[in-house]
Amino acid sequence: MEVSFHQEIESLRLGQGHTFHGEGILAITKALLESGVAYVGGYQGAPVSHLLDVMVQARELMGELGVHVEACSNEASAAAMLGASIHYPLRGAVTWKSIVGTNVAADALSNLSSPGVRGGVLAIIGEDYGEGASVIQERTHAYALKSCMCLLDPRPHLPKMVEMVRQGFELSEASSMPVLMELRIRACHVRGSFEAKDNQPSPISTRAPMSEAAPFDYAKLAHPPVTFGQEVRKVTERLPAAQAFIEAHGLNETFAGSDQRLGLIVQGGLYNTLIRVLQQFGLADAQGKSPLPIHVLNVTYPLVPREIERFCRAHAHVLVIEEGQPEYIEQDLALQLSRAGVHVHLHGKDVLPRAGEYSAEVLATGLLKLLEQVAPDLGDQAGVRAWLQGNQDRRQAASAHFAQQSHPLPARPPSFCIGCPERPVFSAIELARQALGPIHVAADIGCHALGTFEPFHTGHTILGYGMSLASRAGVSPHLQQRVLSLMGDGGFWHNGLLTGVQSALFNGDDAVLVIFKNGYTSATGTQDIVSTPSERTKQQSANPAQSLAHTNATIEQTLQGLGVKWMRTVSSYSVAQMNATLIEAFDSPFKGLKVIVAEGECQLERQRRLKPWRDQRLHSGQRVSRVKFGVDEDVCNGDHACMRLSGCPSLTLKDNPDPLKTDPVATVLDTCVGCGLCGENAHAAALCPSFYKAEVIQHPGLLESAWHGLRSRLAQWMQTA
Repeated sequence: MEVSFHQEIESLRLGQGHTFHGEGILAITKALLESGVAYVGGYQGAPVSHLLDVMVQARELMGELGVHVEACSNEASAAAMLGASIHYPLRGAVTWKSIVGTNVAADALSNLSSPGVRGGVLAIIGEDYGEGASVIQERTHAYALKSCMCLLDPRPHLPKMVEMVRQGFELSEASSMPVLMELRIRACHVRGSFEAKDNQPSPISTRAPMSEAAPFDYAKLAHPPVTFGQEVRKVTERLPAAQAFIEAHGLNETFAGSDQRLGLIVQGGLYNTLIRVLQQFGLADAQGKSPLPIHVLNVTYPLVPREIERFCRAHAHVLVIEEGQPEYIEQDLALQLSRAGVHVHLHGKDVLPRAGEYSAEVLATGLLKLLEQVAPDLGDQAGVRAWLQGNQDRRQAASAHFAQQSHPLPARPPSFCIGCPERPVFSAIELARQALGPIHVAADIGCHALGTFEPFHTGHTILGYGMSLASRAGVSPHLQQRVLSLMGDGGFWHNGLLTGVQSALFNGDDAVLVIFKNGYTSATGTQDIVSTPSERTKQQSANPAQSLAHTNATIEQTLQGLGVKWMRTVSSYSVAQMNATLIEAFDSPFKGLKVIVAEGECQLERQRRLKPWRDQRLHSGQRVSRVKFGVDEDVCNGDHACMRLSGCPSLTLKDNPDPLKTDPVATVLDTCVGCGLCGENAHAAALCPSFYKAEVIQHPGLLESAWHGLRSRLAQWMQTA
């Protein structure tokens, strides 16, 4: 049973006269339909997963509008979809996660940008930058510069974000340039409302297809010699056309102010944070009106020289608020102003940090530093100074308090879900290390990247989604021992099949690969992939509590088809067998790629299927049983080795019931889903035999009730005898 987006899909149907309420990324999705998009594709990833997930489930609505939706295997295939807009007047939109997705899509984007587009193209990118990010800290801006693509960074205000989607398509069509729209995490999740419009079917759609293909036109190919002319047209035709459109339609916004000593130029995505900071200074009211003039760059590339010059001429000092490095916007502004002969004191990274997220405190610190220099009488600078100092004092006091404690506050690193099938594999790897010695582990992006944290500390490198096997190619020849590579089934289909497996087979590499086959792209929201159990299998499963990972053998068949000679499929939860298989792979005389498929269905998906089934049976009075694990407190010796080998959140400590013992004992919480890892670890690692397995039965049958009564009376008699 997949996550349902029924409510979100219904909001996509809203038309003229209705008000949309919801999150920013869903508003963007609605705006695409209002703009007459013909096709949508992408690869999921925070914070933009919602867009594609909702559209994939909204099959009926997409069919009514004639919108083709493609869940792509990676970002490169998504960007390649946009080739439809080179020849045809089709509006296309794709989406992916931040710089890591744009890196994968870069080849297609370059080849799209060279000939230019006829239909409007919009790539919606989750700019996952800052402390809440899960990826490398880089910006998409560089791609817009190098490939001559427009870059939108809309103010996090739903009406403005929706307007920028429509204007983005029109900008693309007016300039023949692909348009990127970056949305920060806060923009994706900001809540608000806007007046909806009717959804607009594309004139050319799946319901109204074209009768014939476009004629051959060599000038539309990204291929020499026409690429030389295309490069010239980028700067002589397309950029001027984009700048003219941006200026004519007022895509950027200027909010006038009464104090001309200091002007502020800010990326659209940082506008809300800036207003919050100005409110701290007493320089903005509840509606955001400020005495300081503000120029909001909803389009951060290309900049419009006349707009910049007009704004900067009116001020002695201008502060450019640009998050991240390098300071592309600040450098561009400085060059344009110098060429135009506009003399203004330009500030930016001289008072603000060169890298890192621009939180309210960071912006306030930089603005305070500048105001002390150029306008010491402006705003409540003393109040802001006290506010910042108070925050710092509280942090220092908290640090000092915990430093004085005999038991310092423990770190709480991210962890696998309770019952995750990937945790026992890391337990087996830990046991294998004890037999094999230190192992170089090439880790990967995905849920299994959590194995780099406590208690496992497993993984030397993470170089890209599905890139683990490829990343060990330079290490393997220089180590006597074989290298272990870890890869999820999502990463396998995204990139690992070709860059890793095919390359290792072609080169005859001696390598060990573990593929976590949990049946879904779990790290991005448990989306379906080629190796996902079929819907029929899910519905017809006689026992929903059983893992369905084994029901789809596409990965194994693909590996066999490629020519993998050494392959083992092992249940993820069988720690002893996984440990033995790992040791076998490292000690095997076979020289070549050795693949271990660790099979265990994603626990989140299993529980989504199991809980409704269990609730339905309980409601109807039918028998329901579940497995529960526990710890015999009298047997537990309190050495906690089981926790160091597991890290399961359901396995924790409690006070020892024996007054003569001081060490706390292990205990299993009610959050346990009965995966059995604790018992498996105890047996595989020869730990204390304190774990027990029990079966909890609700609505038992007559025979079970009678047998339970007999056993209870017998136990009671034995206790009193």
